[in-house]
Amino acid sequence: MSDNKYLNIVNEAGQIIGEDSRENIHKNGLLHREVHVWFYTPQGEIILQHRGKNAETFPDLLYVTVGGHVEIGEDFEQAALKEVQEETGVKLKISDLVLVYKAHAPIDTDTVTHKINNTIRAVYVYCYRGAIKDLQTEKGVGQGFEVWPLTRILNISNEDRIKLIFSILKEPALGILKKIQTMIK
Repeated sequence: MSDNKYLNIVNEAGQIIGEDSRENIHKNGLLHREVHVWFYTPQGEIILQHRGKNAETFPDLLYVTVGGHVEIGEDFEQAALKEVQEETGVKLKISDLVLVYKAHAPIDTDTVTHKINNTIRAVYVYCYRGAIKDLQTEKGVGQGFEVWPLTRILNISNEDRIKLIFSILKEPALGILKKIQTMIK
């Protein structure tokens, strides 16, 4: 898939230093900004998005509830709110989200597509109290959502491990999941 939408390139301090096409950014591993939003339930479950079979990176695997790029002219908060609405149909206010991580994330390279994701990432969490069936999948992007007990992810079996994007099972994602575990009431 060719995607010539332009994104900002940033330095290690997160300052904008240029822009390039999304395609070139992922081809060359240029540092850019993205957001993740993890939905969890009061019952201690994590809502994972099943990525589309034709996703640009990591197709047909389970990943965070919401993820997306910070587009030109946006900040992390604006991007998080926009992506949540686009990918789940849920309209939130920034006060609904809790920022749990913001840093240069470990670089992910998709072994299938060879795309390189090198980002300054802001990660938010949200306690979702609605019905999973009410979440709306973004057309052409995801295949739906799956609800997994947090303990299933933290104590992952080999059979389940291959269903997830590998970065969920290492830092900083593991630390974020453990933080969510402390937030569940």
